[in-house]
Amino acid sequence: MKRIVNFSSFNVFSIEKEVWDIEYHNHNFYELIVIESGTGTHYLNGITFTYKKGDAFLLRPSDAHEFSIKNKTSFIYIKFTEHHIWESLQTDKKAELHKVVRLMLEDSTFVYESAITNTTDRKHLLQLAKILLYEFGNKSMYSKETAADIFSAIITILIRNTMNSGGMERISKGINQAERILYYINVNAMDANKMKLENLAKEFMLSRNYISIYIKKQTGFSIQQHVMHQKIKAAEKLLKQSNYNINEIADRLGFNDASHFNKIFRGYKNMSPSAFRKNN
Repeated sequence: MKRIVNFSSFNVFSIEKEVWDIEYHNHNFYELIVIESGTGTHYLNGITFTYKKGDAFLLRPSDAHEFSIKNKTSFIYIKFTEHHIWESLQTDKKAELHKVVRLMLEDSTFVYESAITNTTDRKHLLQLAKILLYEFGNKSMYSKETAADIFSAIITILIRNTMNSGGMERISKGINQAERILYYINVNAMDANKMKLENLAKEFMLSRNYISIYIKKQTGFSIQQHVMHQKIKAAEKLLKQSNYNINEIADRLGFNDASHFNKIFRGYKNMSPSAFRKNN
């Protein structure tokens, strides 16, 4: 998988595309993507959902994604580090907002939808993103300070929407350990080394036996079933959107061979990979 590396702590730019030509990738930074115009689908960590004007997606460094454009789309990108967030928030509010910011940055359930649900906030955030884009590229007096204030306002709106989307309740209960583990699996399912049970257990400082029992108890499915579920989702996407043949897809997804891939895929989809490609 391609990894895009950014060496600055803060960057803002826009792009307009009719066809998405950037391969599936992740980053070394946080990224807020605001949809200025257009429609299409967003493929994120193996899950596909639609996007439209006003949507805003907050991506973490480990999140892997790409877009499929239906109507010409204008994207506003705001790239930043975690350190930059804490620098931007008002000093007297940091302690108060610490837990909700941590939730916003870490809880996987806030990734798979627009970060903005309130209709008025959607309009305001889009306008702020446009102003931020202008001020970031402007060299006038106080443009840097203005951009910092606008970014702080954008983060505050994201925080407000996180809190209104069940954030306060989650804070009171604590973020579920199972959600953290499943999120890690979703992102790293294609990495055979990271998905070794001993390495997964080490990542979350749990014993090998306990992590298996815990995930099974919490979700009803084994870790291996969750990994395979992600692989099948990836296989569906490759069969629909790529020109790779069945052997190549089997190899990319870590199956022993095409026969093994065919058998597993049939078990999940009740048809062969070739039939699935033909039907889609």
